[in-house]
Amino acid sequence: MTLVLWADGELVGENQPALSAVDHGVTVGDGVFETCAVDDGRPFALTRHLRRLAASAAGLGLEAPDEARVREGVAAVLAAAPDAGRLRITVTAGIGPLGSARTPGAQTVVVAAAPATAAATAAVVRSPWTRNERSAVAGLKTTSYAENVVALLHAQERGGDEAVLANTVGDLCEGTGSNVFVERGGELVTPRLDTGCLAGITRELVLEWGAAEGIPVREARPGELPFEVLDDVLRGEAHLAITSSVRNLQPVVTLDGTSVEAGPLCAVVQTMFARRRAETVDP
Repeated sequence: MTLVLWADGELVGENQPALSAVDHGVTVGDGVFETCAVDDGRPFALTRHLRRLAASAAGLGLEAPDEARVREGVAAVLAAAPDAGRLRITVTAGIGPLGSARTPGAQTVVVAAAPATAAATAAVVRSPWTRNERSAVAGLKTTSYAENVVALLHAQERGGDEAVLANTVGDLCEGTGSNVFVERGGELVTPRLDTGCLAGITRELVLEWGAAEGIPVREARPGELPFEVLDDVLRGEAHLAITSSVRNLQPVVTLDGTSVEAGPLCAVVQTMFARRRAETVDP
């Protein structure tokens, strides 16, 4: 299949004009978005994604997205693309001035569906740049993604498919489009949200489902996961995994171009997540 787009009430071709050239999402990246996996024509965990979309909008000071309108777009693109594997919902501040000020009451909604595949494992590269945990948009899923584009390109040029970043005080934080988990001491531990990482939906479900099944998964204690923990991964003293809506949980088998072992607990959680995801479409 090809990309299917819905913009403000209409299906449009991928090469067809759909946004104003002065939409604030285009001129200053003033918008929020969500990406969902799609299983058999149904978006996975859509309710959680829409809840986070609203939280991101609130964090930017945007008006709450019209959920009924968003769901209309979701239904339209999935009806046109029943074999889609990925869904993206974008809400911007709409047509606005060329500077940072907004036009009150404006809003643009775009929904897109496309194919998606995910590998069983991941190759990551440490990024030389940091995530600012004190940023005004820390933890928000915004369309201002240039930093992630640059960091991911840096990783791809070095054979990786994801970059992992520290925050400004040296804590392990997140990937450009993923959360991270470290396996050591018989536990799977993920950075705290106050490191500046996104509150990932898959991260959230790994913590919830893992706890429900008695698997030792948890958030880190303050200072427990410095960025240097990745040196332990290279030495074989710890293991690494990344999570996202399309990746699910992927054990990391290459770090900075060096092969590393996938962790046994990572494999257990990967299997558990796939089973749970198959059991419910909107947990």
